[in-house]
Amino acid sequence: MDMILIPVVNMTPILPEIFLSVLAMVLLLINVFSPSGKKSRLAYISFVGIVATAVLVGAGWGCHIESFSGSVVLDNFATFFKMIFLVSAALAVLISDQYMEREGCNHGELYPMILFTVVGMMLMASGTDLMTIFLGLEVMSVSLYVLAGFNRANRKSNEAGLKYFLLGAFSTGFLLYGMALIYGATGTTRIYKIAGILGQMTLPSSNIMLVAGMLLMLTGFLFKIAAAPFHMWTPDVYEGAPTPMTAFMSAGPKAAGFAAALRILLVAMPTLQIEWSQLLWIIAVLTMTVGNITALRQDNIKRMLAYSSIAHAGYCLVGFAAGNSTGTAGILFYMLSYAFMNIGAFAIVILLAKKGETNGDVKDFAGLGFKHPVLAVAMTVFLFSLAGMPPTAGFVGKFYLFSGAIQKGYIWLAIIGVLNSAASVYYYLRVTVYMYMKDSTEEFDWVQVTGPVALALIIAVAGSLIPGIVPSFILQFAQNAVRLI
Repeated sequence: MDMILIPVVNMTPILPEIFLSVLAMVLLLINVFSPSGKKSRLAYISFVGIVATAVLVGAGWGCHIESFSGSVVLDNFATFFKMIFLVSAALAVLISDQYMEREGCNHGELYPMILFTVVGMMLMASGTDLMTIFLGLEVMSVSLYVLAGFNRANRKSNEAGLKYFLLGAFSTGFLLYGMALIYGATGTTRIYKIAGILGQMTLPSSNIMLVAGMLLMLTGFLFKIAAAPFHMWTPDVYEGAPTPMTAFMSAGPKAAGFAAALRILLVAMPTLQIEWSQLLWIIAVLTMTVGNITALRQDNIKRMLAYSSIAHAGYCLVGFAAGNSTGTAGILFYMLSYAFMNIGAFAIVILLAKKGETNGDVKDFAGLGFKHPVLAVAMTVFLFSLAGMPPTAGFVGKFYLFSGAIQKGYIWLAIIGVLNSAASVYYYLRVTVYMYMKDSTEEFDWVQVTGPVALALIIAVAGSLIPGIVPSFILQFAQNAVRLI
């Protein structure tokens, strides 16, 4: 009788994912036995679990371990992006409890869904097989659909969840069809094997099935990062979703989309770089311009930040189009910085909003600098970093993104990026003008800064300033992360 051999699988590359999945399921059980309205403990446990996961992820720095027959990998690239996801989730958890309590939707399922979203993002960053990346994307996307419509009593939140689900499912069809075509053209879904097969082709750009697959797959990723012209869902979903989830969606999933797209295009398809680089050149210009021009006309602060996030995706696409180590490291640096400054800005928006978010316009920030000077200073730091002003992390991030384009010879792309960044200063400074130069019509007596929110603001301010003042430390990690991708 022949013995059945069970293959030995190294679980090290997915230990953080396993830990977070188990924690999320434990939280679901704790939620069942928690009294109604006593959900704060779930937030605290989630935050501690995320910190523990960060320690686990950090321990993998410097490793290169493949597992599951080459479907997942533990390397510096995945480790850096996993830290971005965990930072985004930790800040989102800290700013969620107070908001959800105020809006009457502090259901215990919120925190497990955030953790499951992070699990999906981590699989996207570690995946070296198209099917693994697709699995991670679906875990992330389904969780995000629920989070967008989490406030079930709010019609806008219901609309946001439904719109995100319908358009997200449509874009996933493009992505999966593209992966199928690539499999048909190469006979494999392994990223490294695809690279080897394409390297043996005399003229891979003449393979219509391969190019069509690349374009369809890229379309799916561009939807996930909210790049024009696939950005139409962003303002409505961001405005309707609960604000902490808007903050989370604007940072973590965007970084996950870039992680998967970078690994696929840079590792599997470097022989098609001329084709995808020229396409991303055009999309980067379109995304930056559409995002900034539309943001100029917004009075609602959440819609303004939504269109702003579209523009920031365009800045990262500048580095992506360059396709060199400087531009790629700039994307990693910028995504980490963006998580701090954007979630920090949304935290201030949450504090100033009333129940039902009836005062979500820019003019509602009038006089904040006199009533709550510390909050106004924090908001100013976040806005300056988003605008790319020195000495903030946003300035350094844009500097390296545009430097990558210049090194590639894309001078005009860098110039257009700088001009777009300059245009964005207007709508960011507009908020600052209201805070310091307009008389207040409110006393802001409802504003209460709890301990978790204060911790989130301290972390966000530090993350927006320190990488701008001393950028070499983070940038060194980013460069090491892309060196062996």
